[in-house]
Amino acid sequence: MAVEIRVPTLGESIVDAVIVKWLKQPGEQVARSEPVVELETDKVNVEIPADQAGVIESIERHEGDTVAVGELLGTITAGAVAEAPQPAPDAAAPVQEQAAAAAAPAETETAAAAEARRAGPAARRLAAERAVDLSTILGSGPGGRVLPEDVQRRQPPAAPQPAAPAPAMNGGSDRSEREERVRMSRRRQTVAARLVEAQRTAAMLTTFNEADMTAIMEARKRRRDAFKERHGVSLGYMSFFTKASIGALKAFPRLNAEIQGDEIVLKHYYDIGIAVGVEEGLVVPVVRDADLKTFAEIEREIIELATRARENKLTIPELQGGTFTITNGGIFGSLLSTPILNTPQVGILGMHKIEERPIALNGEVVIRPMMYLALSYDHRIVDGREAVQFLVRLKELLEDPMALLFEG
Repeated sequence: MAVEIRVPTLGESIVDAVIVKWLKQPGEQVARSEPVVELETDKVNVEIPADQAGVIESIERHEGDTVAVGELLGTITAGAVAEAPQPAPDAAAPVQEQAAAAAAPAETETAAAAEARRAGPAARRLAAERAVDLSTILGSGPGGRVLPEDVQRRQPPAAPQPAAPAPAMNGGSDRSEREERVRMSRRRQTVAARLVEAQRTAAMLTTFNEADMTAIMEARKRRRDAFKERHGVSLGYMSFFTKASIGALKAFPRLNAEIQGDEIVLKHYYDIGIAVGVEEGLVVPVVRDADLKTFAEIEREIIELATRARENKLTIPELQGGTFTITNGGIFGSLLSTPILNTPQVGILGMHKIEERPIALNGEVVIRPMMYLALSYDHRIVDGREAVQFLVRLKELLEDPMALLFEG
């Protein structure tokens, strides 16, 4: 009995995905719940498991193909054992020869269909654009599957050209042979679209302040060893900023809201998104009910989410529903930036590099470890006064970490 492999429901608002790779090929054994194919969605990569143990019977859609929820990907022969095809006995040769002529049209049609299946839509489209004959390409994908990069490596035969004019003073204008085209991943396309959408739909502004990090750095130094010994995790900066952000959000609740039609939805819970940079683009896993968690719980959860993000193991629910986002460009050396809103949220805090700078303190010039803070906000519901006061309150909480025990 054949068991179908179909694209499952992938999450709210996700209607299709791209096949990244097949983890099993036709004829290979597969155990129940063993992953057989990896899909790339707008947000995460998902491995689709087998519903039944058996043998991969067929693959209907191939790497690079875009597939919709519910679409058939392939089939599994339940409980079957893979067997190598056996050659027909020699006695059958005369019969095969007699049937050859009648079967020729069908065989030709089957060969054409097989050729079409050798390459996915992206590879076929690229081959057409470059006038490349797919039959001349040895595919590097599973089973000789022709991938887009295989087509990119094959240059079409050069057509006869008229005598070229003298080269330009800049060495010639044709740069195509020194260019490389790389397909944007589904996630990168989605990130790009959402960033443009955020700038198009929100009245986004950014306001700045700075915080003296002396007190937090001293607290971390003083408590570092005991904290790690007790909780098994290091005391980082993110727990301080998460707690301080919650304290400021409680004071200015419109920054923990969103716009739905002509209504403002004020959220009296604090699901804080923590931006993580990965190879395929930015992802923002969410720390749920962060106001109810301890410093150690926040640090542990952030580490776990960031690790899962880099391993492409985040689930859709872990990326949905944040109320406010924190992004830390300082880990890459950024001194100052203007973060873009993570819609439909109306506020995002940007952390930056801690740098020793001279400041005036009590009539004296002293050197202190300072960090610039940036708050981007949606001016449709957040006034400039609120945004400025939010950062002032955040600065007060960061510079007096003891206050976080009472107000964070």
